[in-house]
Amino acid sequence: MTKIVSVDVYPLALGRPDGAPRAYATRPPWPSVYGNQRETLVVRLTADDGTTGWGEALAPVAPEVPGEIVRRLLAPVLLGADPRRVRPLRHRLGELMRERGHLGGHQADAIAAVDIALWDLAGKLADRPVVELLGGAFHDAVPTYVSGLPGRTDADRVAQARDWVGQGVRRVKLGLGYGVDADLATVAALRQVHPDLQVAVDVHGVYGLADAVRLGRGLADRDGWFLEMPLAFEDVAGHADLAARVDVPVALGESLRHRWEFQPFVTARAAGLLQPDIGRTGITEGLAIAQYAETHHLPVAPHHSAGLGLALAAGLHVAAACVNLVAFEWHPTLFDRVNDILTVPIEPTPTAIPLPTGPGLGVSVDVEAIARFSTWGAE
Repeated sequence: MTKIVSVDVYPLALGRPDGAPRAYATRPPWPSVYGNQRETLVVRLTADDGTTGWGEALAPVAPEVPGEIVRRLLAPVLLGADPRRVRPLRHRLGELMRERGHLGGHQADAIAAVDIALWDLAGKLADRPVVELLGGAFHDAVPTYVSGLPGRTDADRVAQARDWVGQGVRRVKLGLGYGVDADLATVAALRQVHPDLQVAVDVHGVYGLADAVRLGRGLADRDGWFLEMPLAFEDVAGHADLAARVDVPVALGESLRHRWEFQPFVTARAAGLLQPDIGRTGITEGLAIAQYAETHHLPVAPHHSAGLGLALAAGLHVAAACVNLVAFEWHPTLFDRVNDILTVPIEPTPTAIPLPTGPGLGVSVDVEAIARFSTWGAE
C-alpha cells in the first residue's frame, strides 16, 4: 500500500519591495483585516515512493494559525495513510473537531490545504489530472470575469474598463460600499463603456437591509450583473428578504467553508449565485458545494482573490468540473505574485485561464521559493 511518510507545512509571507515588516489593518469602508503583504499557507505531502503533492489554503492573514493545526492535529492522521483514498481521509479530518464546533474557520482552512495536496498527490500517483479524477472537464479553458477596477475616481475605473473591453472582456466586478448613491453613479458610468458590459458590485457586507434593497434595485435598473455580499455575512433572513425584493442575483459564499454553511442560504432562497473559494473549501467540499447548488438550479462563480498558484490551480480544476459554472474570478491586480511559487507560470488571457495540464494539479512548485518565503523557515 502506498503511504504518506511526511507532512511539511509552510506559512508564507512574500515580502514587500520596501522591506516593511508584516502588519495588519482594516481598509475602510470594508470591515475585515488585511495584511500589508501576500501571505498564504502551503502544505506538502510525500508518499513512500518519493511522489509529492502540494496544497494551499487561502490564509491571507496569520497563515501560521492553520499551519499549526495541520502540524498538530492533521499530520498524525495523515502519516501512514493511503493518499489515494482522498475522500475517506478528508472525511476523517473533518470529524476531528466536529463535536467542538470547528467545522469552519481556521480548522477548515487547514483541511483545505491538505485536501488539495491529497488530490494533487493522488493525481500524480495515477498519472492523471485532478479534473479527470473528478469526472472530467466541461471546460478546457475556464471562463473568467475581471475582478477589481482600482482607482480613486469613476474616471479611473472607466478608463480601466475601456482597456479591458478593448481586450474582449465583457464581465467585470468592483468593490464598492461608499454609499448607495456613489455606488450607483459608478455603475452608471461603467455601463456607458459598452452596451454588453456586465457590471457586478461587491460591498463586503457594509450595508443594512434598507440600503441594500435600494442598491439592488438601482443595480437592476442599470442592468447590473449581480450584487455580492450586501449584508452581514451571517444574516440569512436579511439576504432572503433582499433577494425577494430585488431583480438582480444576490451572490455570496467566499466566507463559507462547507455545504452546511451554504444550506440555510440556499433553502431560504437567499442567494442566486454561489461563490465558494476552493482555497477555503478544498477540492472535495468545493465540488460538493457546486453539485449541491446544481440540485437547486443555482449557478456558481468560484471566488479567488489572494491565493497563489496552487490555490488557483485547484480552483480551476473544480471550476472546469462544474456544469453550472458561470465564470471564475480573476483579479489582475492580485495576479502579479501568483506565479512566485511556480516554476512554470499560469498564463491567463483577458477572458479565460487555460486549465493546467499534466498529472495532479498540473503545476510545478518552486521549492526554493517556498523555503525562501516560509515564515517558519526564517525562525
